[in-house]
Amino acid sequence: MSIRILLVEDDESLHRGLQFTLQQEGYVVLGTHSIAGARAILKDHEVHLLLLDVQLPDGNGFDFCTEIRKHQDTPIIFLTASDQEFDIVRGLDLGGDDYITKPFRLREFTSRVQAVLRRRSPISREEDKAVLVCGGLTLNVGEMRLEKNEHEIPLSITEFRLLSLFMTHPRSVLSKNQIIQQVWPDGAEVLDDNTVAVNIRRLREKIEEDPQNPQFIGTVRGAGYRWNG
Repeated sequence: MSIRILLVEDDESLHRGLQFTLQQEGYVVLGTHSIAGARAILKDHEVHLLLLDVQLPDGNGFDFCTEIRKHQDTPIIFLTASDQEFDIVRGLDLGGDDYITKPFRLREFTSRVQAVLRRRSPISREEDKAVLVCGGLTLNVGEMRLEKNEHEIPLSITEFRLLSLFMTHPRSVLSKNQIIQQVWPDGAEVLDDNTVAVNIRRLREKIEEDPQNPQFIGTVRGAGYRWNG
């Protein structure tokens, strides 16, 4: 299932940048510039995370958070230009899961998004409790956490899905179509044939000692990829 994020941000330039960044990380982004728009989206869609600007054209993000908390426990990250301790404490006391002050670095932003999703992810199914181990790699499925030789390696959602797929199908040759069906369930997010190759290259750069001569993810010419662990 794709992870859906509701982005409520009225700065058009920042909105576009964050939406693009999150989509590159493999998330489905539902965007709006107002609280009214957010209400409409939440009425029709289940979302897994809400990124909420505090100062919006039609209201205050803190008040909207209080409104949401009366009905649901969706994780909320506040986005705001205010770094005053009072505002930070207020946001967290109202039920926010994190508070990111502008301007911020995109790498830090995506890392904190992943951290909130990881903390709030339900671990109910047995397969979500699995810990996969191979050649110095340890993947905790439920926590979406990868360690390489006991050092944590940050993964995007797409990279996590790819690695989970490979590690649960050792020695199997997976075609690009099979990978697309599992990693991008609707298939529509894959824009071209290079998308799979680009994401596998990024994953190799994180897990392989020599990405040019991969130990784990091998290319099977004309067929796809194979996990050699």
